[in-house]
Amino acid sequence: MLTVKDHNDRAAAAYAAHNGEYWIESLKDGRHVLIRALAAKDREREYAFIKRLSPESRHMRFLAQISEPGTALLDQLMDIDYKQRAAFIALVHENGELIEIGISRYAATGEEDCECAVTVADEWTQLGLATLLMEHLIKAARRNGFKRMYSVDSASNTAMRDLARSLGFETHGDPDDTRQVIHRLSL
Repeated sequence: MLTVKDHNDRAAAAYAAHNGEYWIESLKDGRHVLIRALAAKDREREYAFIKRLSPESRHMRFLAQISEPGTALLDQLMDIDYKQRAAFIALVHENGELIEIGISRYAATGEEDCECAVTVADEWTQLGLATLLMEHLIKAARRNGFKRMYSVDSASNTAMRDLARSLGFETHGDPDDTRQVIHRLSL
């Protein structure tokens, strides 16, 4: 088993080889992850990430049972313009390659409103990664002129409720579906 220092030392060269804007962030356990904008080259990585999620995590993310992400879903997830639709991916160096372990995204639903989502690989939860991904997403939404961000989630998703509260979102029941809640943040 690698120590945190060994993990970070091995990852440093892979992270430094990245082009474009990126951030190296520390998780609660001290391990470093690379966070950057999702790119077209990440399509297979995104597919593999969704497939690795547990059925429960997939359901919490998509509010539906998805066993296999199809082409239409992947097309939609990869349709990013970094104004109306943005996404940030978290990568970790593992066995010589960069593996996706989390993603945050927003999509405009109006001139000043955007809907957001965040998903973290099951084995990387409780390490602060969702918070880091959402902080980058919130900054991007503000930069792009959005005034409000919201997320529609299962009422049973306590992890999202706790995350939303810690980021300053207000939570209310969904008037159209009692099984869901809506988290709202004024930007």
